[in-house]
Amino acid sequence: MQEHPNDPLHGVTLESVLKTMVERYGWQELADAIPIRCFMFDPTIKSSLTFLRKTSWARKRLEDWYVYDVTRGIK
Repeated sequence: MQEHPNDPLHGVTLESVLKTMVERYGWQELADAIPIRCFMFDPTIKSSLTFLRKTSWARKRLEDWYVYDVTRGIK
């Protein structure tokens, strides 16, 4: 498999990104940073994935936050 050093999201699924961020920060902090209903009210991975796949601006904010964490060395 060829690596893509300039794309930290290469090979990382949206589900993996979401689960990682929920594990690191929890639903409340996600809701504070990205105020969308699927993070604020009865959040689940499934409902959040459905919304994020349909809403490009919300997905971009989550992915940008994830990339920021990865590039500054948080694991």
